[in-house]
Amino acid sequence: MSKPEKTKPISELGYEDCRDELIEVVRVLEQGGLDLDSSLKLWERGEELARRCEQHLAGARKRIEDALAGRDDDQD
Repeated sequence: MSKPEKTKPISELGYEDCRDELIEVVRVLEQGGLDLDSSLKLWERGEELARRCEQHLAGARKRIEDALAGRDDDQD
């Protein structure tokens, strides 16, 4: 995993990039061997990545619901 100073801001990541980085964070944390400070920083980044994934999914869900609602309106 790249060092935090070289990582892209989470707000700029798409869903797939967030998901992939989150998978890597979990892998590294499960592997162990990090000092407490590094583990906490990585955990915090993982939490932020998970929140961003949820935001992306909520946005996609809303777009689908809006599209379906628009289609239902057209059929009336």
